[in-house]
Amino acid sequence: MTLEATDPTTTTPASAEASVRVLRAAGVAVVVAVPEDGLPEVVHWGRDIGPLDDATARHLLRAVARPPSPSALDTPWPLTLLPGEHDGWEGRPGLAGHVGRRALLPRWRRTTTATTDSANGDERHLRITGEADGLSVVIELTLDPSGVLKVEHELHNTSAEPVDLAILEATMPVGDLAAEVLDFSGRWTRERAPQRRPLVQGSHARESRRGRTGHDSPLVLALGTEGFGDTHGELWAVHLAWSGDSVHRVDALPESRTVLGAGPLLRPGEITVEPGGSFRTPAAMFVWSDQGLDGIGRRFHQFVRSRPQHPRRPRPVTLNTWEAVYFDHDLGKLQQLARLAADIGVERFVLDDGWFLGRRDDTTSLGDWQVDPEPWPDGLHPLVELVRGLGMEFGLWLEPEMVNLDSRLAREHPDWLLQPVENQVRTWRNQFVLDVSRPEVFDHLLGAISALVAEYRLDYIKWDQNRDLIEAVSAGRANVHRHTEAVYRLLAALKARHPGLEIESCASGGARVDLGILEHTDRVWASDTNDPVERLAIQRWTELLLPPELIGAHVGPPVAHTTKRATGLDFRIAVAMFGHFGIEWDITACTPDELEQLRGGIAAYKRLRPLLHSGTVHHPPTGDAGTSATVVVAPDEGVGVVSLARSASGVRALPTLLRIPGLTAERHYRVTAPFPAALPRAVPPLFTDADSPAEVTGSALDAVGLRLPLLHPARAVIIELDALD
Repeated sequence: MTLEATDPTTTTPASAEASVRVLRAAGVAVVVAVPEDGLPEVVHWGRDIGPLDDATARHLLRAVARPPSPSALDTPWPLTLLPGEHDGWEGRPGLAGHVGRRALLPRWRRTTTATTDSANGDERHLRITGEADGLSVVIELTLDPSGVLKVEHELHNTSAEPVDLAILEATMPVGDLAAEVLDFSGRWTRERAPQRRPLVQGSHARESRRGRTGHDSPLVLALGTEGFGDTHGELWAVHLAWSGDSVHRVDALPESRTVLGAGPLLRPGEITVEPGGSFRTPAAMFVWSDQGLDGIGRRFHQFVRSRPQHPRRPRPVTLNTWEAVYFDHDLGKLQQLARLAADIGVERFVLDDGWFLGRRDDTTSLGDWQVDPEPWPDGLHPLVELVRGLGMEFGLWLEPEMVNLDSRLAREHPDWLLQPVENQVRTWRNQFVLDVSRPEVFDHLLGAISALVAEYRLDYIKWDQNRDLIEAVSAGRANVHRHTEAVYRLLAALKARHPGLEIESCASGGARVDLGILEHTDRVWASDTNDPVERLAIQRWTELLLPPELIGAHVGPPVAHTTKRATGLDFRIAVAMFGHFGIEWDITACTPDELEQLRGGIAAYKRLRPLLHSGTVHHPPTGDAGTSATVVVAPDEGVGVVSLARSASGVRALPTLLRIPGLTAERHYRVTAPFPAALPRAVPPLFTDADSPAEVTGSALDAVGLRLPLLHPARAVIIELDALD
């Protein structure tokens, strides 16, 4: 549609000779006004506004038109998808850099094309091409059926001079009711700790310069209405699908709508777009919800599960050997571990660090990816053959991007290091980083890892990355971005060579959890801590982005390796069950009772995983600050499972009523408590008569709730709900 021009002093430039495009999906609408001159504006991003014909579009543009503000530019200016000074924007620019010594301040002209991908004709993808002297930019907006909006920019240099980029970031305007900000911080073994604050005026950029996503990653930056929570409030959020340096930004200026955005952090001189060349940003994923944080999470989960590479088969119960044997690799001990693992129901056996040349501790041998003949005179074959004979898959730990100076690789190829040793770069866990963007490094790693996969028919690689990238330069030039892209290509090349190979993203625990790495991997290791008390919060907030089946969660030993906290086995099993379940414990030292508990927990996980790994996740309030609840309901609402866990004592002497959302109101559900086998003390009457389990309607469960047990700290109970029809 084309709208007539009006007085530019009383309306925004977007409405002068503008056409309107609307992307719709899952109750979300993105309304884009495309003018004859300049880049488009997003008029609305939020709840679907319904049909928009020519007349309605004209009235909408007039209704949201912005007059000039006092003591400011003389005419209205557009808040475009790539805001800049030429438009009148005085916040953080969407694009910045220089050509020679000239500032990069393009005046955009535009062409657009749009495609549709749904039967009802709703547009889901908009491709916008803006042109300026010596530059063109392609902006792609893709609204997934889940309501997740993917925004990508690609800058093309059509001039005869190189363009040095400083900023190229995706932005979206949010609703004026946004009043609070949520993002995340953290540290090793305490990843994804939420932090909230009021939205204040100014341009605020959250930068990550760690060369990887980081233990303190923002993960998701969300703006919400005052007091928003898990189940209520309107939110606008963004996640950057990228594993390198990043920027998450909020611009709240007096003269403009508030802007939310994200993009790669580009070091000075890191990205130069040569004449005829181009640069494409990683995808920024924008999500709107009027159903609180759980609404944001549900959209992300639907998006992630719809990817063609998303794991479809049941997530196998995994035993990882790290906290069982550490660097002490003894074939007899590992064979005993494998036999016990298979006996209790483990489906995948993963040999962790310590198997390669000279590796007895973390000071040596990274980079020498050949089996050490001293503990393994026949290679890994005796262990692999036993594991496969027991009916389990076999996996192997590697850290391909890293190198110890005390290694054959570093001695033979010191020039392959990403960090210049001569600059006395500080070590991290005694290791440095290989420059994977160098073709010879890429080829070496692809060949070495492929040889291991082929020889041992590996089903799985635990791909670790144990340090931040400090002074990451190549030939004196910052190189985080190209290195990260090369790591992605390496992972993709391995998957292409070895169909069916699964790869876990681990980075000293949870320091590389993002949708960029998950384009090429099959799960993440959420944290190096197996302390279930710490894991409750880590897994809950990882669930804001990822569905449970992608979150590695293991049963550790009675006393946690990282925190030295002692917890009961039932509790450790219950917490691990709401992820991709595994064990990281020397089970050869278990008592018969402990092995029986593990066997029962594994059986429960196998029975519940079809639901846990496909259902809708809710985090209802408990009314008790010491407890947390997770509810997973099947897509057809026929079954549900509830985990109630206590991390700290509370003020109440009686258990609260837990309201359970997501069920069909008129259906009747049988309520049972199958795990743990011995329920805690102070069990309500609801659970004391095993011959006559409670039967409650979905509406009653949602409006009234269940009286669950009064739990002691570090205890949990799992409840199942089965529709009687």
